[in-house]
Amino acid sequence: MAHNPKTLLDSYDILPKKSLGQNFMHDPNALEKIVSTAEAQSTDTVVEVGAGTGALTERLAAAAENVFSIEVDWRLRPLLEERFEDAANVYLVFNDILKTDIAALVGADDYIVVANAPYYISSAILWHFLEARRQPRRLVMTMQYEVAERVVGAPGAMSLLSIAAQYYGNARIVSRFGPAVFWPRPNIDSAIVRLDTHDKPPIEAPCSQRFFRVVRAGFSMKRKQLKNALAGGLRIKSSAARELLRAAEIDPRCRAETLSLAEWARLTRAVEETQRFDESHTQP
Repeated sequence: MAHNPKTLLDSYDILPKKSLGQNFMHDPNALEKIVSTAEAQSTDTVVEVGAGTGALTERLAAAAENVFSIEVDWRLRPLLEERFEDAANVYLVFNDILKTDIAALVGADDYIVVANAPYYISSAILWHFLEARRQPRRLVMTMQYEVAERVVGAPGAMSLLSIAAQYYGNARIVSRFGPAVFWPRPNIDSAIVRLDTHDKPPIEAPCSQRFFRVVRAGFSMKRKQLKNALAGGLRIKSSAARELLRAAEIDPRCRAETLSLAEWARLTRAVEETQRFDESHTQP
């Protein structure tokens, strides 16, 4: 079957949908780079997000034991079913990835995620897997380069995504490439990000829900000093937020993007130790 996405889609009378952010990767070198970055072995289960025309699916199926390929666009079903009718280890799932129960799909198997999906939901996909009941061993995602930079950000340029990436794993940008590897061509550069998950977080903090409650509060007003953002996000008085930051040995005047993972952990512990919250500190 043809590998040129335009020729292939034309043969099924399918046009890319802008509303679905559809740009189909066709460059063989870029596709092989994704597969080599995933390091899937013959005993591995891979969950692919965004089957598209199946070019990446085909390569993953040659490397892994099983590939669960999830595609939201039902128009692609005839194309994909014909392409993989003889592939015993490819399981096509036509569903929204954000509504898919991954644990129910893969069972007890360890698994790797490979996502070459629309960029407008990259962040949501990342959160979906990091907060899943059963996390993947590894995520390999193609995303907009600027988003990739946020995922791997260091103190001074931190974001909710980089905090999550560091809390749940180790993330790095593996490769960068231009628009020519896709059809239709987007107007942005892309990157492959690899994230290997931790067995447990690298810092000591209360449970993840409480940790990210504090982090989200801190990032709720990114242009504000942390004491003001924290007060608004936690619905406490500014004076109480200042006390929490001082207890955590953090300058109340700093901004959320400057804090390290360890500092967020200290702040979460300070919140846990001093808040239930006292009525004198809670906003009316």
